[in-house]
Amino acid sequence: MKKLYIFFTAGCIGALVNSLVVWQCGQLGINNMLGVAIAPNLTSGWLYQRLVWGGLWGLLFVLPFLRSRLLYKGLVLSLLPTAVQLFVVFPYSAGKGMAGLELGLLTPALVLFFNAVWGLVTAISIRIAR
Repeated sequence: MKKLYIFFTAGCIGALVNSLVVWQCGQLGINNMLGVAIAPNLTSGWLYQRLVWGGLWGLLFVLPFLRSRLLYKGLVLSLLPTAVQLFVVFPYSAGKGMAGLELGLLTPALVLFFNAVWGLVTAISIRIAR
């Protein structure tokens, strides 16, 4: 149970950092400069759902592979929420086309980067908690 608590909490921390990076890149115009229309407002509703999902995704760290290479495991596991975002959320929930391409051609690359931030921060949080 302690491991699950650590993994969930670390996933939430990763999601917090990820969300702040997404928001800050939007505020600074970096996403827009890259031709991607992602510039969310930092609201409690937007942040809350991201924290919960980040924690749930963090539970994947319980999977028994790459135990000695936690940072690499974080990057590998970040591919799962990336795939869900690009191939489920954007096309079906948000109506932004497959891989969110209606938001801009570099949307998949940005989503991959932002989720890599989640994976690395989650892995670092787990390492610190242990």
